[in-house]
Amino acid sequence: MDKNIILKNIIDSGIVAVIRMNDQNRVKNVIEAISVSGIKCIEITMTVPNAVEIIAELNLTISSDIIIGAGTVTNSATAKAVIKAGAKFVVSPILNLDILSICKEEDVACIPGCYTPTEIFAGWNAGADLIKIFPARNLGPGYIKDIAGPFPYIKMIPTGGVSIENAGDWISAGAVAVGIGSELLDKTAIEKGHFDVLTERAMILVKNVTQARASSVK
Repeated sequence: MDKNIILKNIIDSGIVAVIRMNDQNRVKNVIEAISVSGIKCIEITMTVPNAVEIIAELNLTISSDIIIGAGTVTNSATAKAVIKAGAKFVVSPILNLDILSICKEEDVACIPGCYTPTEIFAGWNAGADLIKIFPARNLGPGYIKDIAGPFPYIKMIPTGGVSIENAGDWISAGAVAVGIGSELLDKTAIEKGHFDVLTERAMILVKNVTQARASSVK
């Protein structure tokens, strides 16, 4: 799938579900449960056991409309491995220019993690497709609005601190999408196999993001 199509899907959806869990056997169940809501962009973090192998398997077995990316990618070797496994986008908690370079060579969407205005500008100038604002918890949605003032062309996606309830606030502040993990993927529900709970939470999240976008247009 073309990189521009991947980016359009991420932005149109407005949500990237971040999977960071220990039970790799339930990853597919989780994806299927939340995708019912329309969430199609899935980030498999490298903290998931056998994450690279899971990405490769999902690309062979999951519905073709699900976009699988890799998260917590911190070095060149891992970037190459996840791209080879079929990751459609690469997310990092840091700004690593080597990872950016590899993604550009492979024409794969790259989303580095940045925190300060200097990092954000440097990452965008280096060719990032989106900028992951991380950790966003202590910054708040107002930070997105402040950064968008001098840099209205930089596309930002906050992660860490995004909840189902406040996701719309980040979108209203100017984020093109949000990354959300544990706030969406209820650990207890997953452990008990209550995947319907994840579907319900995902639907509320999608509703909040959709409403925020509709309000912003008015």
